[in-house]
Amino acid sequence: MGVHLRHKKLSDGKISLYLDYYPPIRKSDGTLTRREFLNRYLYEKPRSAEEKQINAENRNFAEGVRLKREKEIWNEEDGIFNSANKKADFIFYFQELTTNRKQSKGNRDNWQGAVHYLTAFTNGRCTMGEINEQFCNRFRDYLLTADQLHTTTGLKLSQNSAYSYFNKFRAAVTDAFEKRLINNDPLGHVKGISQKETKRSFLTQEELQKLVNTECELPLLKTAALFSALTGLRWSDLSKLKWKDIEHTKTGYFIHITQVKTDDVMMHPISDKAVQLLGIKGSPTKEVFCGLTYSENNNNKLKNWIKAAGIVKKISMHNFRHSYATLMLNSGVDIFTVSKMLGHKNIKTTMIYAKLLDEKKISAANAIDLDI
Repeated sequence: MGVHLRHKKLSDGKISLYLDYYPPIRKSDGTLTRREFLNRYLYEKPRSAEEKQINAENRNFAEGVRLKREKEIWNEEDGIFNSANKKADFIFYFQELTTNRKQSKGNRDNWQGAVHYLTAFTNGRCTMGEINEQFCNRFRDYLLTADQLHTTTGLKLSQNSAYSYFNKFRAAVTDAFEKRLINNDPLGHVKGISQKETKRSFLTQEELQKLVNTECELPLLKTAALFSALTGLRWSDLSKLKWKDIEHTKTGYFIHITQVKTDDVMMHPISDKAVQLLGIKGSPTKEVFCGLTYSENNNNKLKNWIKAAGIVKKISMHNFRHSYATLMLNSGVDIFTVSKMLGHKNIKTTMIYAKLLDEKKISAANAIDLDI
């Protein structure tokens, strides 16, 4: 690490003073640079006492800035907040985090949506120094009252969208704070946005059997969907699954993967039926569902397959994961085990499936109807 004072001769004969950083530093707009021009100049050949005085003053000023910058960098390396970070562009930083997301398309879209609304809220200008408790609360309130931007409907942003976007914003703020780009944790007393419960469709075991017995225009799609119902894997994990990730021990088969959404390593037991469904094992480094993509065309093929099986529910690829969770609970598996099997970090997420079962029990209780 070094900050050196350099000079560059200009066409008018003056000498421009600048700082040379190695390694490069990040500017307020987020880009990297090795140079910081100080807007101070020297006379190459001073001809008077006044010009010599100007040269001395500008050299002293430049050296003072160099020492200050060097101290800021040393402080940052020692874990002390660098006040220069207050001027860094938070929106640019947020956008970089979004670009680097490797999660599923839906999760990446939520990050982009969060950046979109933050940009609208701040008119595209927001520094790290502006991120405080008051700012976070105002952005939270903005999301709860915001209209759907750039649409002709003018509908209010749904609570679940606001919940998702605010969570992504919180994640970006936390990331910046942990990297000492923000001095104090601004989220300590900021309340989150509650998630509104939505109806989650799931398939019964009888309906899954109907799908097994029904042909699909894209056989690989059928295999992936049923495999999700037998294992509970998300689409993002299915699409990345390689044959080498499926291992066998004395106790049975399991999948050893890093979850795309959470980045957690998962040792996930699966049934013999799930392995049997996949057929002949391929090359270890080859993807199990190689060639299968998430697209509108494939979604339509999924809908046609569901309809051909005589199922009238609205079912997406993710509903096969819902079906796995619901059927596990319905068969008597405790909710803590199901939560681990799904890779949930918080059991509250798994509780949603337990509520689905409550609805099913209520329906079952009214199944016997007597004319009294």
